[in-house]
Amino acid sequence: MKVSVLGCGRWGAFHAWYADHIGHEAVLWGRPGSKHLAVLKEQRKNAYLTLPFSVTLTENLAEAVGRADVCVISISSQQLRSLGRQLAALPLTGKTFLLCMKGLEIGTGKRLSTVLREEVGEAPEIAVWVGPGHVQDFLAGIPNCMIIASSDAALTHRLAKAFASPLIRFYYGADLLGTEIGAAAKNVVGLAAGMLDGVHYGSLKGALMARGTRELSRLISVMGGDPMTIYGLSHLGDYEATLFSPYSNNRRYGENLISGQPSLHLAEGVYTSEALMALAEKYRVDMPISRTVYEIVRQHQDPKEKLMALFLRAMKRE
Repeated sequence: MKVSVLGCGRWGAFHAWYADHIGHEAVLWGRPGSKHLAVLKEQRKNAYLTLPFSVTLTENLAEAVGRADVCVISISSQQLRSLGRQLAALPLTGKTFLLCMKGLEIGTGKRLSTVLREEVGEAPEIAVWVGPGHVQDFLAGIPNCMIIASSDAALTHRLAKAFASPLIRFYYGADLLGTEIGAAAKNVVGLAAGMLDGVHYGSLKGALMARGTRELSRLISVMGGDPMTIYGLSHLGDYEATLFSPYSNNRRYGENLISGQPSLHLAEGVYTSEALMALAEKYRVDMPISRTVYEIVRQHQDPKEKLMALFLRAMKRE
């Protein structure tokens, strides 16, 4: 199979490495002028991996898409609509887009598959690939389980079979809405976990996990998805990698926020907290954890005060 990965950051480079590793013909695309792509072209490696010369590197989007059976997209969620507009100008009939990214669009709260569909039309197939795992662990040979979901069961099964290996075992996702909301929202819970680490209240992560899954299951249910999806690999199954791991960008961002240390990159959960608040208002769902994170990272309210108010709220039935 021919696989083109659109996006050459940490995860994009890994997906190109992985596609080549399991025997597919791999192309890695980066935007013209991309520093990540420049480093890969010069050194064939980044801070995490070395790309074999069998992986083609290109700045030509038309070339990357034209050569592919499946286009894996791994970019910042807020850049997806812009990329979608570029893709819409290309021949897309018979193409499959596999979104290996997590987030919601700011301003609309829309899921990423919806954003891409709005831009590229009905011609290409669209699926998502999410779940637990860190690049560092995969490259060390540590396996994990992940999930592929779409609105077409046959597509889901075909992609899971094509990308399965001893390194990644895939489960089939039947609830695309719940899978995407859960995958995006776990980054917000990760920010909260990092903040708890920052104030040395890590023992509250158990309560955070229990209540975080509960409020998100309510949102998914009201939106028309399966509330049980939140307890699968896209959300609860990703908690270890997001709430506890030293590799977690969102957890580290939350911890740095408390300690006053600078973070090199804005964590995806910051954007997602804003999008979740739009959904909470639209669907009239109480989401105290997501709201607290939003108030801290977007409205710059006192973290310790807000966290204590969250976990020491008035007694109520669980």
